[in-house]
Amino acid sequence: MRARAIEFTGAHDNRLVGDLYAGEHCDGVALFLHGGGQTRHAWDSAVRRLALRGMATIALDQRGHGDSAWVGSGHYAFEDYAADLARVSAAIVERFGRRPLVVGASLGGIAGLMAEGEAAAPLAEALVLVDIVPRMDPNGVSRIQGFMRDRVAEGFGSIEEAAEAVAAYLPHRPRPKSLSGLAKNLRQSEDGRWRWHWDPRFLDGPRPINTGMETLVDRLEAASRRLRLPVLLVRGGQSELVSEDDARAFLDLVPTAEMADVSGAGHMVAGDRNDVFAEAVFGFVERLTGT
Repeated sequence: MRARAIEFTGAHDNRLVGDLYAGEHCDGVALFLHGGGQTRHAWDSAVRRLALRGMATIALDQRGHGDSAWVGSGHYAFEDYAADLARVSAAIVERFGRRPLVVGASLGGIAGLMAEGEAAAPLAEALVLVDIVPRMDPNGVSRIQGFMRDRVAEGFGSIEEAAEAVAAYLPHRPRPKSLSGLAKNLRQSEDGRWRWHWDPRFLDGPRPINTGMETLVDRLEAASRRLRLPVLLVRGGQSELVSEDDARAFLDLVPTAEMADVSGAGHMVAGDRNDVFAEAVFGFVERLTGT
């Protein structure tokens, strides 16, 4: 199944670019939102496999990432991503006639949780949170952002050099046979060097992703208590960000939530164990639809 280009307009009239996979007849629509520093291609296998099972699937580059626009104002706070999701969800309802199942990893999951939990009316049919809960290990957050900041200005001399950096950061993950997937997360600058395919102001701009961190836990816990839709938490068994205790605390906050633990996976669950991750999502969808 081939992808078709699809575009949306975000909360600041920012252009958002995605891939749509859909057959002639689709039973529902799923929207996939990647983590910080990633692109829509993080979901390539999962979106294709779910589309083959009869859903329309959309993998979206979030603001400042991939082929989506870098926001002129430099607004990259969590609430900006949540506001984008609200606009995209409304557009999906207009186009497909129903609310989407929202699958969000890390940044995408926080956007989904915040948007749904603070909305006046439901935005999603169901929510899949990939290794994200209101309470996160601050050391894990620092490690992830430290890797993202490293070489932001300098970049890499080649895709192979970037691959070496990723391998050092994720030593548990087998090296891919091809670097084509990694290449989709890089862009070649005018000086010939390769840099990550996201706006550096995401971390260090006028309103970066860490904006409001002092109140984020309370805000996300309040949003969690307001959730009334089915929720699946997919946790990496070796997650450096979400402990088992914090995952259980989230389940206590959300009576409609269930959890799937993916053994052998860290925070990047879909990348570490894509097959197991995909099956967890498929099973959740089947329980929702009764198929």
